[in-house]
Order: sequence, then C-alpha cells, then structure tokens
Amino acid sequence: MAEVNTGDGGGGHGKHDKKRAKKASTKIDMTPMVDLAFLLLTFFVLTSTFSKPKAMEINYPADPKDENTKPPKINNALTFILSKDDAIYYYPGEFYPPNNPKGEPPTQLVKTDFSKDGLRKILLDRNDPVRKEIFKLEEKLKAKEIADSTYKRLVIAEKSKKEAVTVLIKADDKATYKNVIDLVDELNISMIGKYAVVDMIPTEYELLQAAEGTTTTTNPK
Repeated sequence: MAEVNTGDGGGGHGKHDKKRAKKASTKIDMTPMVDLAFLLLTFFVLTSTFSKPKAMEINYPADPKDENTKPPKINNALTFILSKDDAIYYYPGEFYPPNNPKGEPPTQLVKTDFSKDGLRKILLDRNDPVRKEIFKLEEKLKAKEIADSTYKRLVIAEKSKKEAVTVLIKADDKATYKNVIDLVDELNISMIGKYAVVDMIPTEYELLQAAEGTTTTTNPK
C-alpha cells in the first residue's frame, strides 16, 4: 500500500507572507508484492515437472559359473553382428560351424543395413505375430475394455512369450556404440522385448572376417 505524507511544508504565518505549496512525500509498502512473488514461486515449484534422466535399458547375460557350461538353446533367435563402416550382418537360429557334429549346413551371414527396408523390415516381419497381439490390446485399451495397468502387463507378457523372437547383439572391435544404440532403437520400434548384448564366439568372428574379405587376427569384443 502507498502512503502520502502531507505535513506542513513551512508556509508563512504572517499577514503579508506568501504561502508555499505543501510537499507530499510518497511511501510505497512492498510487502504485498513480496508476498505475491513468493506465492507465484511456490506455485511454479510445486506444479513443475522436473526433467528425468533418459536411460536405455540393455540386457547383459549373467556370467556362467562354469566356463565349460554350454549356453542354453534360444528358441526363435536372431543374431546380429556389427562391424566397421556401419556394416551389419545377421543369421537366424542356432550357429553351425562347418563340419559340425549335428551335420547341419554351416551358418551363412547375410548383410543388411539400417534402412527401413533393411533392418527394420527384418525385425517387423520376424516379430509380426507379437505385434498383431499388441495391436489387439491397444484396441481394447482405446475401447476401455481393459485398464492401463492391465494393458502394460499383457504387453510385457506378449513380448516375453517363448515363441517371441529373441535378438542377440554382437560386435567386433571395429563397431561403434552408435550402431549398437541404433539397433536397440529399432528393436523398440519393432516391439521386440527379448534382446541381449553377448560376446562373439571365435567361429562367428572367422565367418565375419570371411564375409568382409579380411584376414586380420584382432580378437572380437
């Protein structure tokens, strides 16, 4: 609030003295403005959403207790191998080296790229059954037939099914972290929930070297 002080300014008291104009001094009370500022500050602090750190979840397999223990067989597996110059190779199913005891044809690497008609199309086609079930759940959620919490639980269950595709990510010492992140992004776009970053076995590395036409002896990651 403002106050105006109109005290006498020393006007003349004699009969022939001229009266001088009274000076008014203004005093502004800043208390209400300070109160308003603190109220606004409190309002914005309580209603603001603080930025959350963005992190990407990547699954790593647990180290085996026994080094001689064979890794478990993975159903519907798809293995991607990353190398230099944004090169990406893949093969479906289990890896079979030449002259393997099971008599299976040796595994062949197929080269692809990060385009929508390359990596993304491969992932979408392989994960098509799971995607269709998730789309059905989305329709039920939009129709309010299921709750949001139920929808999230059912989506996780669909992605975790035994029939769902499992992606293994491997890389040699020339691959970049950017390529790994790009691959994980494509997995999320394709609604693939089972994937892990694992080490490359020596026979896979030899096959990769043959596919690239090199004979370097650098160990894989």
